[in-house]
Amino acid sequence: MKRISIYLILAVAALWTTGCSSEHTNQEPTGPRDAGREYVIVVHGGAGAMGDMAENPERSAAYYAALDSALTIGDQVLSAGGNGPEAVRAVIRYFEGNPLFNAGIGATVTAEGTFELDASIMEGEDLSAGAVTGVKHVKHPIEAAYAVKERSPHVMLSGAGAEAFAQEQGLEMVDNNLYFATPRTMKWVEEFKAKSKKNGTVGCVVLDRDGNLTAGTSTGGMLGKRWGRIGDSPVIGAGTYADNQSCAVSCTGHGEYFIRHAVAYNLCARYKYLGETVDEAANHIIHTELNPDAGDGGLIAVDHLGNFTMPYNSGGMFRGYLYKEKESGLVKKGYGITEKMVTPEDLK
Repeated sequence: MKRISIYLILAVAALWTTGCSSEHTNQEPTGPRDAGREYVIVVHGGAGAMGDMAENPERSAAYYAALDSALTIGDQVLSAGGNGPEAVRAVIRYFEGNPLFNAGIGATVTAEGTFELDASIMEGEDLSAGAVTGVKHVKHPIEAAYAVKERSPHVMLSGAGAEAFAQEQGLEMVDNNLYFATPRTMKWVEEFKAKSKKNGTVGCVVLDRDGNLTAGTSTGGMLGKRWGRIGDSPVIGAGTYADNQSCAVSCTGHGEYFIRHAVAYNLCARYKYLGETVDEAANHIIHTELNPDAGDGGLIAVDHLGNFTMPYNSGGMFRGYLYKEKESGLVKKGYGITEKMVTPEDLK
């Protein structure tokens, strides 16, 4: 029986190897090409049911303007010689201060009517990462996540411990948790606690001039969450991941499914080990692995060569990109809410 088992194992291994080599005989020829970009910034502001945006030009214009501002902030950092972590933090701080998005001010509410915030950041150069979850008084959770990465031996801190650490590090705090409330979020408490399926998060991925990748994500979590629920946003490998050998990824959507599929790391692994392009890997995960009726959401990703992708399987996703070309020095950008992508020229 042992001899038969060994033969079976060898046969299966041979078939598997043959099958793999027939698809990816040489990773270099089938892999991605250098996009000729000096640096790249990609952002998202959450995914969900956004079909009504096309019928509301005022509302869509506000989101386009916000996406443009976020990209411009990141561009200013990188064009002045800043690095990926600086750009990611600056972009996400902007989102955390903008009530249009579910992060910081404008964060969604828990079942108790409070605000619990999560954030994470990761650098691809050395795989260093930091995250905080369930913080209630940290003004900019992305800065707390970065402090965990830089000034502690840990990767993730939660709740009161995370807040004590943030205060020790001299980060900006708020006295009242209701600082994060807006008329819109307080209206959710009354009207949508039981029925809303809103999922929103903000994120930024960057390829900087030095070829280093950085990913960051920040969120107010799922509307009406209970029992200290934690989604994918602060979970390294689920909602955020960066590796200079592959990609930087930030996710948004129904966090439970993104955790189960380890989406951010999954994408990097498919790119790195299967030789898929960043677009192929991302679309496979979003449209094939995740159930569009349950695991709804999307992601943004950029690879180490400057190729990027922004797929989603929901009604829409607030998203945008900016890159600077190496040869011409031209800066190009665009944004989208539903299927159509627009440029600054289109909005004039």
